[in-house]
Amino acid sequence: MTTTAPTPPRAEIVVDLDAVRHNVRALKERVGGRALIAVVKADGYGHGMLPVARAAREAGADWLGVAVLEEALALREAGDTGPVLCWLAVPGEDYRPAVERDVDVTAYTVEELAEIREAARAVGRTARVQLKIDTGLARGGSTEEAWPDLVSAAAEAERSGQVRVTGVWSHFACSDEPGHPANDAQEQVFRWAVDLAERSGLTPEIRHLANSAATLSRPSSWFDAVRCGIACYGLTPMPEVSSAEELGLVPAMTARSRLAVVKGVRAGSGVSYGHMYVTPHDTTVGVVPVGYGDGIPRHGSSTAPVLAADQVRRIAGRVCMDQFVLDLGDAEASPGDPVVLFGTGRDGGPTAQDWADACGTISYEIVTRIGGRMQRRYTGEGA
Repeated sequence: MTTTAPTPPRAEIVVDLDAVRHNVRALKERVGGRALIAVVKADGYGHGMLPVARAAREAGADWLGVAVLEEALALREAGDTGPVLCWLAVPGEDYRPAVERDVDVTAYTVEELAEIREAARAVGRTARVQLKIDTGLARGGSTEEAWPDLVSAAAEAERSGQVRVTGVWSHFACSDEPGHPANDAQEQVFRWAVDLAERSGLTPEIRHLANSAATLSRPSSWFDAVRCGIACYGLTPMPEVSSAEELGLVPAMTARSRLAVVKGVRAGSGVSYGHMYVTPHDTTVGVVPVGYGDGIPRHGSSTAPVLAADQVRRIAGRVCMDQFVLDLGDAEASPGDPVVLFGTGRDGGPTAQDWADACGTISYEIVTRIGGRMQRRYTGEGA
């Protein structure tokens, strides 16, 4: 009896769970005995929330961080019983399932805290709540002016038994620029906010301000815990300062495909929509069967690098919904040959940061939005 080797997928995302473990361990070691909050929101930055959450826990992550309630509850449904922090909600959200499952929710305002208290009353449990102060990002969190009232309301809620304040936290705006004056200013406001909370009788388990960039560059901001997102996935949060390799991080995601079509075209041939690329000479082109419908940025048109036929090449012309084209020159190539969009860079190919540079964006966006019809596969222990 003969067996047929499985056909390689048309396009896939390969996630190395050992790389996630390596990065989490490296970050934990960097901050000493402080807690590490591994951020797994947005489907684990495109890597798959549940597998990377398990890998992060195995590597020593003390907490998991997510944006919305559904993400936190999905972790609980998958069997995660450790501390989970959630921080983004709108008025009228149903906090009851989160309170029942001991998810830490975040209050920005007295009104939001009141909704959480009502959920706690409804289910007969004490809600685990963290308070967020806006120290200068002008995004989520209490204003400085409203902070005393929020702290006072939280202290009263603790006395009632409806709430336990487990944390006080904030988020940097410019930590990817270590010398930016906003960093000192935000840290000063955060220290003021923590001091006021403690003088009001609150005793949070953790105080946390540092994101990935601050974890790697600003020890004064580490407090009791650090929150690491992009660094857990092996990508640098401050590419203009240090590369992932220089930081000891290993990229966990490789995006790859195969050539669907290979054919010769004449010099002067327009390629893809709008003919923004015209072949300078007789050449061979290859069609890669992924496009913006799979999260390939259209901004990568004629700029994004791809490893094909043993050489890094730029996308030729516009990225389409389902495909893009490469000018392969006189290289030997056949339909079915492998193509690497981005990965670790160790094979000489591009990284997610290279794609971010080509597209005028950040690596976070590259890995988080890619997917669509691409299969996802895991490697490493427990894959």
